[in-house]
Amino acid sequence: MRYFVNKNLTAPFNIAMDEWLLTHLKPEAPVFTLWQNKNAVIVGKHQNTYEEVNESVVKEKEIEVVRRVTGGGAVYHDSGNLNFTFIIPVAKPEDVDWKVFVQPIVTALHKLNIPVEITGRNDLVLDGKKISGNAQRYQDGYLMHHGTLMFDVNVETMVRVLNVSDEKFISKAVKSVRSRVGSIKQYAPQLTIEAFQAALTDELSNHGQDKPIQLTEKQLKEIKALEKEKFSTWAWNYGESPAFNYHAHEKFAGGILDIKAEIEQGLIKEIYFGGDFLGVEDVERLVPQFIGIPFDEANVRKLLEENQDRKYFGTISDEEVLSLIAK
Repeated sequence: MRYFVNKNLTAPFNIAMDEWLLTHLKPEAPVFTLWQNKNAVIVGKHQNTYEEVNESVVKEKEIEVVRRVTGGGAVYHDSGNLNFTFIIPVAKPEDVDWKVFVQPIVTALHKLNIPVEITGRNDLVLDGKKISGNAQRYQDGYLMHHGTLMFDVNVETMVRVLNVSDEKFISKAVKSVRSRVGSIKQYAPQLTIEAFQAALTDELSNHGQDKPIQLTEKQLKEIKALEKEKFSTWAWNYGESPAFNYHAHEKFAGGILDIKAEIEQGLIKEIYFGGDFLGVEDVERLVPQFIGIPFDEANVRKLLEENQDRKYFGTISDEEVLSLIAK
């Protein structure tokens, strides 16, 4: 595969670049990029930032907080984390299978004698410990599939900024996370993250036969505009949650689904879908179809069935979505 060299360490720019590659590049064949952020929390598209991030740690550690355009949960990035992005032509959203698209990463890791395995809904594991999470978005004939590779992440900072607000529980939480989260460096102690990135690039680019793609000044200007106008703004990264008079929340095998709706005279006036589910297409494209229909199982079922092939809720089934509507 051909690839982009991205040495930028600023999260708003890197997340903007991901969106730009998906919506503007239009490659005829798959391309990839490997990149890093300085300390940052990257929040899933449908998550409430205030619920996911410990703001006192964000300020203390000067951690960037940026919302991405894909689903899934919040993740912590630092210099011990390497990220990958694939942009892949895909004819139909029903053809999307994340395990197929992450396979090149698995193959590359195996050639480095790192025995990673694919498991769960979006994870790569070493000896049962998670070392990568993945997310994806389909739009206009292209799939963006991106993920993390935990080479040697600062687990204590990750725990403090993502999960634990009470300092009394930090030590216990770090111990718990370390029992579930792996480190690639443990399997390759002599390997630096720079050498690791170089080895992945070599493998994914057909051992250097596929050459890098250079972004033009015009393209870089477009990405920087997207960074400034969207991914650096409070409105995008935090925003204000609207008031709703219906709220249902559940954790399914396919992820957390949070539904909030404003109902007026039995009809849906507004509706919001949140959580860490891994929808292939952006669920916001589905929202307008809900507006004005009766808030009942029959009407919502009909709408969901008409849109089944779009995979808006990933592997969360229609019946599971309906179980929250019919509460």
